[in-house]
Amino acid sequence: MGTYDVAVIGAGHAGCEAALAAARMGKKTILFSMNLESVAMMPCNPSIGGTGKGHLVREIDALGGEMGINIDKTFIQSRMLNTAKGPAVHSLRAQADKNRYHIEMKKTLENQENLHLIQEEITEIVVEDGKASGVVTRTNTRYEVRSVIIATGTFLRGKIFIGDSAFMSGPSGLAPSVDLAENLKGLGLSLRRFKTGTPARALASTFDYSKMTEQKGDERIVPFSFMNELLEKDQISCWLTYTNAETHRVIRENFHRSALFGGQIEGTGPRYCPSIEDKIHRFADKERHQLFVEPEGLDTQEMYIQGMSSSLPEDVQRDFYHTIAGLENIVITRPAYAIEYDCIDPLELKLNLETRAVKGLFCAGQFNGSSGYEEAAAQGLMAGINAVLSIDGKEPFVLGRNEAYIGVLIDDLVTKGTNEPYRIMTSRAEYRLVLRQDNADWRLTEKGYRLGLVRPERYERFLRKKKELEDERQRLETTKVTPAQVNGFLEALGSSPVAGGISLAELLKRPEVTYENLSEVDPERPVLSYHTVSQLEVMIKYSGYIDKQMKQIEKFRKLEEKRLPENLDYLNLEGLRIEARQKLDAIRPVSVGQASRISGVSPADINVLLIHLEKMRRSGGGES
Repeated sequence: MGTYDVAVIGAGHAGCEAALAAARMGKKTILFSMNLESVAMMPCNPSIGGTGKGHLVREIDALGGEMGINIDKTFIQSRMLNTAKGPAVHSLRAQADKNRYHIEMKKTLENQENLHLIQEEITEIVVEDGKASGVVTRTNTRYEVRSVIIATGTFLRGKIFIGDSAFMSGPSGLAPSVDLAENLKGLGLSLRRFKTGTPARALASTFDYSKMTEQKGDERIVPFSFMNELLEKDQISCWLTYTNAETHRVIRENFHRSALFGGQIEGTGPRYCPSIEDKIHRFADKERHQLFVEPEGLDTQEMYIQGMSSSLPEDVQRDFYHTIAGLENIVITRPAYAIEYDCIDPLELKLNLETRAVKGLFCAGQFNGSSGYEEAAAQGLMAGINAVLSIDGKEPFVLGRNEAYIGVLIDDLVTKGTNEPYRIMTSRAEYRLVLRQDNADWRLTEKGYRLGLVRPERYERFLRKKKELEDERQRLETTKVTPAQVNGFLEALGSSPVAGGISLAELLKRPEVTYENLSEVDPERPVLSYHTVSQLEVMIKYSGYIDKQMKQIEKFRKLEEKRLPENLDYLNLEGLRIEARQKLDAIRPVSVGQASRISGVSPADINVLLIHLEKMRRSGGGES
């Protein structure tokens, strides 16, 4: 039927980023969706970003991806989370108009040069001589390709559970993909079952908002994309309410009717996003759980009840929802459900997201055992990049844990594995003060430009901002003010006076002083963008902590730079424990650093590897 460089199976958040990356890097790309109405679909929460996830979106944007740009076009509420805490955990979250998000992303795909978006179900990946070479559709049409990316989300042998009712289905009532799962098993991939769920939707006109707490968007709207400055838009409110003792009673009395507790579900669910019955079972001492009522868009009355996914029957759902303040009379439009699906064990993947079993076969998103739109999009972007580099015979593009949350996400999956749907969190990043969302462009835009994803005009804009930031930091560090100039200003802020001359940078390190109020004693300051100011403040205020973390990163780098030979015979390497031999042989880490993060590999095993590498170096037979 046709010949393409890259085929992407699935047009969810992972597939969209993968296909756009491959096409923008100059490869003829085809993107398959079982239903074009499901492109960039949000079957669960209609939002982008959040704690940790906002960092991923900013990194996707800095590398030249689309998610940040698309949510900036289609959000209906924006909030910066965790502002009472340090800048490392500040995370942007935007409520999306889910239908407009889909429409805008589909339009972007359709208009992208080198990209063909098509509605077809893939039932087979053709492998010849150990390499992916084609895909076959439900209608027996074959496409010749040089690389394939699997981004099937929750569609692969998807099964919906509502009470004692269970049926094969993808999310939101769409058809599941069954035949492809059998094909993948035949290719030597180990598939397993994971589970996730989504809450009910209800009509906005049937809520009593007077009984709930209003959650407004931020007055200052901060964009996700570094291509945008501050945005202005009328925002829609979200609402906060809570479960109560009566809610918990209704659910407890119906535990036996839940698919989760009834034994029908075999897949493992997400620990950090459990169903409401699981919450009440696991946290029996908790008197209430918070719920957010969120609009799904501007042109629909449907509201999403975040925090209350369930696999209980519809009549029980109606009863427990009606016990909650503000929800007593809601009319449910879509019941909550649990969905079970097939995914790969990510330990079978290389750091570039290529499978070990089949060359040229890459995987991304929930198929890799992760959860969340943002985690999926980040992996899709990296899979698309690496599929192109593989075709061109170039070195893989791998981000370290010290470089990006994307690096933490992929390293965790591929090196440590996961026994439940994986979710990114700021606590997973050892170097989170350096990996802030405000400096994602500083960390990654240069890399995106070298890959060909960041366009020249964007790169020039980045260079101007970088110079602006460096120049202003130098000016603040070298500009001195006297006590007579600043003590009145400091006294008004409740800050202690100074006895001698002090630089503006030293003043800015004080908690009470901001770049904005510093203008009272700094009339010469230039006009800077919001992105530059926010990054500048953090760099100066936390410079001591950042310097300390950079020293830790340097130690980390030394282990990462100690490369391990691809053909190292771990099974016969003396001094390694049996478990370490087996794990190292299965995962085949690329560096000593990666080896040190493998579960079952001890510090003593790492010492054995270091000694072996040193022996190889001295004999001239290995890297150091």
